[in-house]
Amino acid sequence: MVRTIREFNRTLTQRVGALSDHFLGRQRPLAESRLLWEIGELGCDVRALRSRLALDAGYVSRLLRSLEAAGLVAVAAGEGDRRVRRASLTPAGRRERALLDSRSDALARSMLAPLKGDQRERLVAAMAEVERLLTASTVEIRAVDPDGELARHCLSEYLRELDDRFDGGFDPAGSLPADAGDLRPPEGVFLVAALQGEPVGCGALRFHGDAPTELKRMWVAPEARGVGLGRRLLGELERHAAEQGARCIRLETNRALPEAVAMYRSAGYREVDAFNHEPYADHWFEKELTT
Repeated sequence: MVRTIREFNRTLTQRVGALSDHFLGRQRPLAESRLLWEIGELGCDVRALRSRLALDAGYVSRLLRSLEAAGLVAVAAGEGDRRVRRASLTPAGRRERALLDSRSDALARSMLAPLKGDQRERLVAAMAEVERLLTASTVEIRAVDPDGELARHCLSEYLRELDDRFDGGFDPAGSLPADAGDLRPPEGVFLVAALQGEPVGCGALRFHGDAPTELKRMWVAPEARGVGLGRRLLGELERHAAEQGARCIRLETNRALPEAVAMYRSAGYREVDAFNHEPYADHWFEKELTT
């Protein structure tokens, strides 16, 4: 597997011209061209660029200085917070970005041109699958403070989706509580899944000593679904529970979330009688954990 991936990487980097200092026939390498594309028409915070491209601050600064010297980019303090630097394209930068877009399209067509119809379809389908799986492999899952910015974003989206999907909406005040203090060590743990620094999923545990551990606040952003992230997040939660000595994990869910119900069943959870009085629950699940 490793050998195949390395061979693919070598072929791809050569085919797209990533090894050249004159990417797409311009006077700059791929990294600078990619930065122009990421800044985009609306501009972008430098901190977001670093996070999105997984580059260190010094390297991004050098790239931006080079683009500034070429008259393609302007970097200034943000309007709301002067400590935040924001990069934007100059008129020349916008023209250069449009040219790069045009040449990128031409490069893509050159990959398709030598192939027959069915080969083209296979190549495009394979590339789409590779992109989805590579995206899934770059997601990072880590424990965060349930009162932190990432956790609050996930919880807000989680509650909004429940309100949209549940019959009659969802009122957190009417549900069994799980406050930040309940989900912070040693009482619990809150995990966030982040893609290029942006939160795309979460899940939490609430520990009860020798009693079964509760799984709470499980959510995956719609744009990150379909690549196994929910199952991976669930596995991380189970690992944390086992490390705390939990022998059993429990959860409840609503019939309006059939994808979640299917995932829990496929992950080895068995449906049991109601073990609490959660008014929004239609299904109660339980799973024995192995240390």
